[in-house]
Amino acid sequence: MKYFFTSTVIAAVLSSISCAAFTPTKPMVSPIQGTYAAKMSKQGLQLRSTVIKEADVTTEKQTTEEESSINYSFQESENIKKSYLDDGFIFGLDGSGLERPKGKVASVVVEGDSLETTPQQVGIVSATFAGHAFFSASSILNLLSQHDGDIGATALTSLSVIIASWILADFGSGVFHWSVDNYGNGKTPIMGNIIAAFQGHHSAPWTITYRGFCNNVWKLCIPFGIPTIAAINVIAGPENPMITLFFAVFCAIEIMSQELHKWSHMTKSETPFWVNTLQDLGISIGRVPHAKHHIAPYDGNYCIVSGLCNEALDKSGFFRWMEHRIYDWNGVESNAWKLDPELRARTLRGDYSLPL
Repeated sequence: MKYFFTSTVIAAVLSSISCAAFTPTKPMVSPIQGTYAAKMSKQGLQLRSTVIKEADVTTEKQTTEEESSINYSFQESENIKKSYLDDGFIFGLDGSGLERPKGKVASVVVEGDSLETTPQQVGIVSATFAGHAFFSASSILNLLSQHDGDIGATALTSLSVIIASWILADFGSGVFHWSVDNYGNGKTPIMGNIIAAFQGHHSAPWTITYRGFCNNVWKLCIPFGIPTIAAINVIAGPENPMITLFFAVFCAIEIMSQELHKWSHMTKSETPFWVNTLQDLGISIGRVPHAKHHIAPYDGNYCIVSGLCNEALDKSGFFRWMEHRIYDWNGVESNAWKLDPELRARTLRGDYSLPL
């Protein structure tokens, strides 16, 4: 599991690096220098005061023109419509520079995104889950062979692996959610659209409830899809079917986490009875627990599979510790810090625990 944890931390750090790398630097304005020394030497001493006065007037005029040009350019840049690609995109909230509809209106933040499910999305999701099911079934058959056909032992082992995967998937969903909420933007390579979608979700959280299943989860098929589990299967080899089974289930749950997340934003009357049962049993993230995450500065309750790990992670200050390490390493601040200076100050003092 240390390899998964390490790779996740690296992903968060790389996202933060991308955020810094794509932040444009402010242009420096050079001072205006006089060009009258030669002229003064030619005119002689008797015209010295006159030339100086002319130079002062000309310089003042040039300075005024340049300042006007700078102010105009600044105002023009201020009026340019920002998009999800900008580093100023802090959750798409008021003050982020993005225009968004008021009230409970569906709003998509990624250019080209839509609430309509497309055949391509259905194909990607169907193929991904079929691939995960194939690797899971193959792993269970290998386990059955290793147990000399003992169905009971194979079932017990498989169930244990699946439960362990479900628990770690909740932890993984929290780390993933924290990383894309706080670091990177739409320009971040590979993960840009996912980052923009997660961050923009805070400006209109109900939008997710308008999405069909495939439209909602297909983006997560990119990091948790067939190539990922196929690579793990090759590395693990046929002699370690438990590893392949663990990660096949893990990746499938991570993809499903976005649908579990959607259910937590829907009322009981909008979801089937079995969804409400899963939430009541704590198998799926509930409405009240997840609502705590949607309180600014969005600094906790990141886990969205079952929420089982949220209390331990927030009480221990795990994510604040991670943010402090990243800041010490490359100077990039989390979005939660930008929204809450006091949180930033507490974290830099080493006070990582969140009040529960």
